[in-house]
Amino acid sequence: SPDYEKLLLEALWVTWGQNRVDQALLEEALQAKDHKVRAAAVQVLRYSGHQVNNQTELLLAAAADAHPRVRIMALTAATWLPETTGQEIIATVAKQPVEEWMQPFLAAAPKFLTDTGLSRSKGSEIVVNHLKGADLEQFAAGWEIYHQDGSCVTCHQKTGKGLTASGFPPLQGSGWVNDDPEVLAKILLKGLIGPIEVKGREYPGQVPMTPYEDLLNDEQIANVMTYVRNAFGNRSSVVSPEFVAEVRAKVAASGKAGYYRAEELSENSKK
Repeated sequence: SPDYEKLLLEALWVTWGQNRVDQALLEEALQAKDHKVRAAAVQVLRYSGHQVNNQTELLLAAAADAHPRVRIMALTAATWLPETTGQEIIATVAKQPVEEWMQPFLAAAPKFLTDTGLSRSKGSEIVVNHLKGADLEQFAAGWEIYHQDGSCVTCHQKTGKGLTASGFPPLQGSGWVNDDPEVLAKILLKGLIGPIEVKGREYPGQVPMTPYEDLLNDEQIANVMTYVRNAFGNRSSVVSPEFVAEVRAKVAASGKAGYYRAEELSENSKK
């Protein structure tokens, strides 16, 4: 058919609409002669990376595409990705011809990727491409708790990178956040004090983390746990209020009093 590539794209959209993206259709559309089809396919790739086994490779190819419309789609997709991957794609776009109209987008992309240097509305920050439905609602509720004055954001910052010079460790890429959720729940419930190693760096822990067992209920703790485990490039399971309730009961039954110390918690979450 003379409309083959248009029909191919529509078939791809059908699989996308079913939340079951057909990778063979996607990869063929990314190689279409029509740049508009290639650009539309990149948009599917942007939202469906969790269903595609080589998203980074495909986005890097799109970032070097001959047409700027395809490259701008790859640039936008890069801002949704973990920081290291996103930076690689942005750098690839920057190596190609940059037309005048693209320059503001190229300048803004690193800021959106790292969430620094921007004045952004709350709504724009509650956007993730790997959570849907109730999980996304829980993530958004956790955003609210994390960003309250005097709450998590004060020490760990909007970026989740912490304040290293002040002794506040990062949440981004931290095993304490992303590994065993029971460990994170215990930290939130009882607080934490003393030395701790995060991502290969020692933090003295002289200023204790606030215990939230009397400040937040099980649902609120589950929400903020879901947020930090899925923000800043983290990609970990959501946490249910029932799970937090179980951990709370376990902690109470153990008779634990006062803050936790790192050595009391699971060995597999110290890195």
